[in-house]
Amino acid sequence: MTVTLIGVGLMGGSAAIALRRCGWATRLLGVDSSAEHAAQALSLGLVDEALPLAEAVLAADVVLLAIPVNAARGLLPTILDLLRDTAVLVDMGSTKSGICGVARSHPKRAQYVASHPMAGTEYSGPAAADGAVFDGKKAIVCEQHLSADFALNLALAMYRKLNMEVLFYTDPEAHDRHVAYVSHLSHASSFMLGLTVLEVEKSDRHIFDMAGTGFASTVRLAKSSPETWAPIFMQNAASVSFALGRYIENLQQFKQRIDTGNAEGLAALMAEANKIKKIIQ
Repeated sequence: MTVTLIGVGLMGGSAAIALRRCGWATRLLGVDSSAEHAAQALSLGLVDEALPLAEAVLAADVVLLAIPVNAARGLLPTILDLLRDTAVLVDMGSTKSGICGVARSHPKRAQYVASHPMAGTEYSGPAAADGAVFDGKKAIVCEQHLSADFALNLALAMYRKLNMEVLFYTDPEAHDRHVAYVSHLSHASSFMLGLTVLEVEKSDRHIFDMAGTGFASTVRLAKSSPETWAPIFMQNAASVSFALGRYIENLQQFKQRIDTGNAEGLAALMAEANKIKKIIQ
């Protein structure tokens, strides 16, 4: 199996490691807009060759599109134009409405599988690649009814080789609404928590001496790449904005109960939040 990775950073590089390790991919080709990243991927052994887009796509049995979602949406028609009739394109983006909309009218839509592996770390670039990053995580496939059986089956086989559980969302808009809460909101919150504490640190340089594991785990996502996350927020703007609005309302309730000395009401809010323990262990 020849796999072409468009984007050899965290997601593409991690897939390369895992797919080579399990023997599913026998030849790995890399495409990256950054010459530095392409060279790094070669030196790390993530890919066998770094090639121009057209050459790499024409040689592929499977193309994994693992670049920021705005770039992926713009590049998708070109990739489908180049794709051989027996090859499959799988994107790995965190938003699905925009790219699915672009793909629907393409004559090779059946060769495309719209997916979102719910995996990753706060790090980026080829050096961040980790073959275990997908283990035990979920991969979402959208509009599976528009993908040909051979394309869908190949994508499912790949995700199973990555030790992922596959979930299906026929509606990409529903996918985007849900990930706004369970993924995008947590990143936005972490970015702004990091910014808030950094603003305090400008006048009190001892603040980070007190930072413990709770702060470190909460602010971890603030180390994520803005080049990846700004396009995600903008492509899912309506759902992210709605989720942020609900979050801000709850924060305002929390603040109001602190400001008025309402300890009982504050504890009630936290007890309500504790119910998430029944869902997430």
